[in-house]
Amino acid sequence: MTVSSYSGALDRIQSALEGARKVFSRFQPGEIAAEYKAGHDPVTEVDRELDRWLRKQLLRNGEGWLSEESADDLSRLYSKHVWIVDPLDGTREFVAGIPEFCVSIAFIEEGEAVAGGILNPASGELFLGALDSGMTHNGVPARPRERPTLEGATVLASRSENTRGEWERFRHAPFRVVAVGSVAYKLARVAAGLADATFTLSPKHEWDVAAGVALVKSSGGFVRALERSDLAFNQPSPRITGLIACRSQLRQELLALLEVSDLPGR
Repeated sequence: MTVSSYSGALDRIQSALEGARKVFSRFQPGEIAAEYKAGHDPVTEVDRELDRWLRKQLLRNGEGWLSEESADDLSRLYSKHVWIVDPLDGTREFVAGIPEFCVSIAFIEEGEAVAGGILNPASGELFLGALDSGMTHNGVPARPRERPTLEGATVLASRSENTRGEWERFRHAPFRVVAVGSVAYKLARVAAGLADATFTLSPKHEWDVAAGVALVKSSGGFVRALERSDLAFNQPSPRITGLIACRSQLRQELLALLEVSDLPGR
């Protein structure tokens, strides 16, 4: 990796994630109770404690904040720099003891995800990157896989979407479908060359994907929203359509498979 103009943000992200690792060490996956928010999304004591820790470690005067576990302060819309955080992406997996959950941190500059970090404390994986310096996986430079077509590729599916049968139409596709929890973790794995592509068929929130988007773009991969090619963060409503991510060379084939236009804004 080259020296990044976002080195200060990267240092804060890495420090916050290392601290989050210590928070996780006090809890046992699969042995913690969950409450349920509106929409039946689970939340645990870990989600809330991580949110407090990350806010304390990351936020500085003049910066905005958007987190799944914090009340939304729309003053963030007037900030050039905004932190978009999911303290625990994959809470269902954490509660079930499935090692597919992570902490997701993105640094946004004027609507663009320019730096990000994702930690999976169960697997010990740390993904870190910025647009102008590339990305690392556990400290080693990483890039998307060198695969020219989707033939024989590994495509990561949403575990919940797969369970609901939404991926049934891809049963006879030329690639292998692997269901994985946490969209942030899936994006990180694609960015690091540990899988070839991922896409979601249902809407997501900015905190679900912002850090993963930063990593995919930092590694030289392709990423866009399902219905629009432009992808701007720190919006008044932080909800976006599904997401597509892959090695750049797989772009046209994947868009055609999903019947998505490659025209700007479409």
